[in-house]
Amino acid sequence: MALEELKENISGANTDIHAYLEHNKEYYKLLVFRTLMKIVTSLTKKLFTGAIVIFTLFLIALTTAIGIGQAIGNMFYGFLIVTVFFVIIGIILYLLRHKLDKPLLRKYSEHYFDKL
Repeated sequence: MALEELKENISGANTDIHAYLEHNKEYYKLLVFRTLMKIVTSLTKKLFTGAIVIFTLFLIALTTAIGIGQAIGNMFYGFLIVTVFFVIIGIILYLLRHKLDKPLLRKYSEHYFDKL
């Protein structure tokens, strides 16, 4: 009789363990999906916004180059001045690229480790 009770308890524990593992598996699947969707939607919004900003900067640079060219009487020099300005900005950003690592890592780790 005691052997039968032990067998039933072990069988019940086995069923409980399988149910726990199945629920745990589903929970982590949902957690991964939620995290991935947060990252994908965040990147999509940032890419869309970035594309609009780049297009706007392009138009501003174009009109500025034309304006400078008309002001000094030579379109070539107007475009050259704007180009040199962007090259200087690019060099500065290249030199400061390592300063962006921590803020980006902090921002995206919020999405990944949120409510684990």
